[in-house]
Amino acid sequence: MIKSMTGFGKSVVQVPGKKITIEIKSLNSKNLDLNARIPSTYREKELALRNMVAKELERGKVDVSLYLESTGQNTNTIINESVVLAYSQQLQEVTPGGMENAEAVKIAMRLPDVLKTEKEELDENEYQSIVTNLQAALKEINAYRLDEGNSLKSEFELRIANLQRLLSEVITLDVDRIKDVKTRLQKAVVDLKAELDENRFEQELIYYLEKYDITEEKVRLKNHLDYFTTSLNSADSNGKKLGFIGQEIGREINTIGSKSNYAPMQQLVVQMKDELEKIKEQVLNVL
Repeated sequence: MIKSMTGFGKSVVQVPGKKITIEIKSLNSKNLDLNARIPSTYREKELALRNMVAKELERGKVDVSLYLESTGQNTNTIINESVVLAYSQQLQEVTPGGMENAEAVKIAMRLPDVLKTEKEELDENEYQSIVTNLQAALKEINAYRLDEGNSLKSEFELRIANLQRLLSEVITLDVDRIKDVKTRLQKAVVDLKAELDENRFEQELIYYLEKYDITEEKVRLKNHLDYFTTSLNSADSNGKKLGFIGQEIGREINTIGSKSNYAPMQQLVVQMKDELEKIKEQVLNVL
């Protein structure tokens, strides 16, 4: 089972006088990069909320946003009456011919310090509602990540199957490749018009065949492909592990390419590299 690091979760909670919306977005990242936008009222609980998110999502570039929307009559912002009264009196005094009180008040309301905000204390019941809805948003984003992970798994299975098919073709071609190496060496000797020492030729032939032998690479590549498939079906989601296996797959493919010295096989190696590159691109999105 694998999970994607890409996901989205949202939850809305209604409490007396306000609506609280929680949104969580995540993208791929090497580690956990958590950014939280939380109103100052809940700032004292920010660490606890961040820990909840970190524990559930583990890795990725995560943005958590908590929005407040007032829905009732209650407000913690009030008019500073003494300041408004002082402003309006001064305006009437400095205006030639005087100014109507209503007009003075209208102008005064635009001046600094006419509104004051009383610090709102955190309500514990309200906080518990936020915790419950944060858990709901986390559940939603985890479901999203799991769905994305299933899509990634299907993609990986396709690419691994393609690599296994190409490896089978490499194994089949290897017989013809060895024959081709022998033929080219014999032709090179004939072209030199040199007397052939059969024993020396056999020694040189064995040397070159050992140099170009890819038996170990074929076995290791098959094992790495099987291990990748096993890891896909394991209980945990470990994108870093899949990345490491992908590196080992690439190492064996490159070695086969450098040893092949045979055009048809090198063409297969190019196709294998293309399939592996598609795997590497998607592994970056795995949790």
